[in-house]
Amino acid sequence: MNLPNLITLSRIPLMFLVVWLMYQSWFGAASLAFWLFIVAAVGDWLDGYIARKQKLVSTFGKFMDALTDKIFVIGLMIAFVELQVLPIYWVLIVLCREFLVSGMRMMAAAKGVVVSAERGGKTKTLTQLIAVGFLLFVPMLQTDLARWFNFDLSPYGEAIHRTGLWLFILGMYFTVRSGWDYIVKYRAVVFDD
Repeated sequence: MNLPNLITLSRIPLMFLVVWLMYQSWFGAASLAFWLFIVAAVGDWLDGYIARKQKLVSTFGKFMDALTDKIFVIGLMIAFVELQVLPIYWVLIVLCREFLVSGMRMMAAAKGVVVSAERGGKTKTLTQLIAVGFLLFVPMLQTDLARWFNFDLSPYGEAIHRTGLWLFILGMYFTVRSGWDYIVKYRAVVFDD
């Protein structure tokens, strides 16, 4: 187990910690959730950077990086549904795409074909992470920062919340588009029989 793989795997327990903090009402919980999310998001970039720089790129690392991205983002999305921040059908669209593409990758792998990450999938993940970051920033702003500065920041929170929702919708577009691109590009491998 090398350092990039440890950074990759650390995003799973971080997701549980961030979700737990999202449900806490004590002062600082929302800020801690936001900053731990930022640490995990930076870790998503850092693990690949270290792996390439130190020539530690492995099949396990590639697979787990993609898998932990999905676990991390979908775990947070489910919490947002429970907290009534996101509608369930938006998250179901993302889940359907992830299961379809993962299933397609498994079928291709069974035939000896590796389906690597495409630019559309990376754009999708980045957009989702930014949207989640905006949505996590709102509780920090409206509870912790408002209390710290003793100032009503609700109007700013509403604008940031709307921005996060629009970014999430953009992420759904990239989700569907990249899923379709994967199916079109690898349909001969998956549906050859």
